[in-house]
Amino acid sequence: MKLLKSATILATAAALGLSGCVTNAQGERQLSKTATYGTLGAVTCGIIGAISHGKQGARNSAAACGVVAAGVGAYMDVQEAKLREQLANTGVEVKREGDQIKLTMPENVTFATGRYDLSAQAQNALNGAAQTLAMYNDTTLTIVGHTDNTGSDAINNPLSQNRANSVANYLNGKGVAMNRMSVVGRGSTQPIATNNTPEGRAQNRRVEILINPKAA
Repeated sequence: MKLLKSATILATAAALGLSGCVTNAQGERQLSKTATYGTLGAVTCGIIGAISHGKQGARNSAAACGVVAAGVGAYMDVQEAKLREQLANTGVEVKREGDQIKLTMPENVTFATGRYDLSAQAQNALNGAAQTLAMYNDTTLTIVGHTDNTGSDAINNPLSQNRANSVANYLNGKGVAMNRMSVVGRGSTQPIATNNTPEGRAQNRRVEILINPKAA
């Protein structure tokens, strides 16, 4: 039975490889380098996944490992696309900067004023994101809480830390390993807008999730 599963995965990988063909200068069809490396990675990881976890393991392993083999950029591309889909219409911003993906959760989506317990809206948003973050685990997560400059550091610093902790703990409860996460509160020290207007202060009150590939 295991051999049959492996054969199925090989056939699937071959089909994927054909879809990655390009035409060379001589008019001949050949695999692109990205398709070659990605397919070989998917074959290897898919077989391992099938042996250990059956059909679902094969599919998940091939998907994740295939893009790893194609490069860090491709691995992050897949996550970005999934996160954009999962977080559409939630109020959470998804931004790509090189190989880093940044999720910005504004206060009006995430917390009531002065509190650090996650709103139902924030939990719904994190439910989808957690699925992708748990599956694509060759990344580290830095979760950073921020406030505006209203009030003192004695209030803002622990509030920003507690808000970041709330997000980290929720993700951990949904399957994202805590040892992948660094959690910090920055208080009002890193504004992204002016604190002289209500609109600017609202932008500064946020939690950011910085998703980076693990160092080789």
